[in-house]
Amino acid sequence: MRLPLDPEPRGKDVAVIGAPYDGGTSYRPGARFGPRAIRAESGLIHGIGIDRGPGTFDLIDCVDAGDIDLTPFNMHIAMETASLHLTRLLDHNGAFLMLGGDHSLTLAALRAVAGKHGPVAVLHLDAHSDTNPAFYGGEYHHGTPFRHGIEEKLIDAGAMVQIGIRGHNPRPDSLDYARGHGVRVVTADEFADTGVRGVAELVRERVGRRPVYVSVDVDVLDPAFAPGTGTPAPGGLTSRELLGLLRCVGDLNPVGFDVMEVAPAYDHAGITAVVATEIGAELLHQYARAHAPAPTTNENTRETPR
Repeated sequence: MRLPLDPEPRGKDVAVIGAPYDGGTSYRPGARFGPRAIRAESGLIHGIGIDRGPGTFDLIDCVDAGDIDLTPFNMHIAMETASLHLTRLLDHNGAFLMLGGDHSLTLAALRAVAGKHGPVAVLHLDAHSDTNPAFYGGEYHHGTPFRHGIEEKLIDAGAMVQIGIRGHNPRPDSLDYARGHGVRVVTADEFADTGVRGVAELVRERVGRRPVYVSVDVDVLDPAFAPGTGTPAPGGLTSRELLGLLRCVGDLNPVGFDVMEVAPAYDHAGITAVVATEIGAELLHQYARAHAPAPTTNENTRETPR
């Protein structure tokens, strides 16, 4: 997004950090190249959003903190490295936006934010619940981060909302773990019936003013809008619906973000990286809405769907 590069940021509102890793992927690999692809497309983000008043980077101080140096060979070492790196970032800065990389590393992010804020609310947008147990010996595969997060008491499960869940699961009880721990699961069908405004209101009521971590797996989008991902699932959200829903984040108390699972090799046109860039920009703008002292909207614009 044409931000300055600062590998050791201090005193920043948000540090953007790449997580080039796909050692937890269960189907199509390649998400280790996601941060590079997102950065390549992010040069488009340099102006001010229509009817949004001051620009995001006039309101909050952001830098690109580069990439975490992650081993591609050992998921336990990668998880420990990412957890330590993200924790150090939060020791000296307000929040981070992590660009993935596969979704397993959201556990590292949750460890870091919970270390600073205590158990957090979670807004999780994904085709998959990611509350599965380990399989094939993979303790930290990309279908496990929120199960670990709940078991490690990093997440306030009663203040967690999962949106866009759909597709095929290995067992008929695949959502029982999340629902049994109090997570509000909004399937893709329920989202279609309820609409952006209704789901946004559900999120506000569920999360309230708790510190909230927002995790976006690009496969929450229909493959028509995000074909470049490891486990695509037809029947997902449109990019307009997703961006509209994320506008409710500025009404919350966001403390960290990620945009995960961009696998550019499966998208020759770069559509997925473009939309991932826009998601990241939206999250940064909503962080500014939530935390910057100056207003970011004009009197003619309603920033969030109601």
